[in-house]
Amino acid sequence: MTAEASQSAEIRGALVRLRRTTGLPVAFGGLVESGRRQMRISELNGTATPALSALAVTSGNGLGGRAVALGRPCAVTDYSCSEQISHEYDTAVAAEGLRSVLAVPVVVRRRVRGVLYGALRDARPLGDRTLGAAVDAARDVEQALVVADEARDLVIAARAEPAPAAREGAAWERVRDAHAALRALAPRITDPALRTELLDACGLLIAGTRPAEGAGPAPREVDVLACVAAGATNAMAAERLGVTAETVKAYLRSAMRKLGARTRGEAVVAARRAGWLP
Repeated sequence: MTAEASQSAEIRGALVRLRRTTGLPVAFGGLVESGRRQMRISELNGTATPALSALAVTSGNGLGGRAVALGRPCAVTDYSCSEQISHEYDTAVAAEGLRSVLAVPVVVRRRVRGVLYGALRDARPLGDRTLGAAVDAARDVEQALVVADEARDLVIAARAEPAPAAREGAAWERVRDAHAALRALAPRITDPALRTELLDACGLLIAGTRPAEGAGPAPREVDVLACVAAGATNAMAAERLGVTAETVKAYLRSAMRKLGARTRGEAVVAARRAGWLP
């Protein structure tokens, strides 16, 4: 799956959640095209016509373009009559029968990456609860895009990292840090293809170490050990991995038992010797 397809999937999922949490009959959205000052509507949910499909919205124009230009949510109670926006897209909006519309930008590292819209087919105010739900949906997409960006950066770095002659020193510590970061990010990736690619990169970082003997590790045990190796406490590991501290303890106990280790430090050393960690 390409990066754009993965991002579109995040927009699509957010629109489903937006309609479910607000009861809005229509939601749609899309991504800002790379290197251009326009957003293209690619995802439709609840629409009755194809009027909005593939519509290119220029920054500053219409409601969505205004949200892109300002980098903040915008809303109108009656789209066709609103004096707050320009009206280049009235024909498409009218064809879908939309009146009250909101647009929330998806902003990652101060750059607008997409827009989520929600709409009614009658002219009545969209309340704070609805706007808040739309903002929450946009924040979910933002977090997913941040994680995906970080994951891809780490994958690129992992593949570019030459195999060190010795597993000591600052260079190898960077490899270990990258491995821990990749393992912590993997469970948060919703795109299966990207998650598999990321875990494959983890494998590149431990290539050349002696394979594990005896009972093999569970993936989550390796995740926990990678966090511990990076200096994380149980609480910190739990936060990174999205589990409870008790769950972290359980995985750590299981890993220590398989490795024959009595302490966290011994477990990390044994995991490296067994080829579980770089």
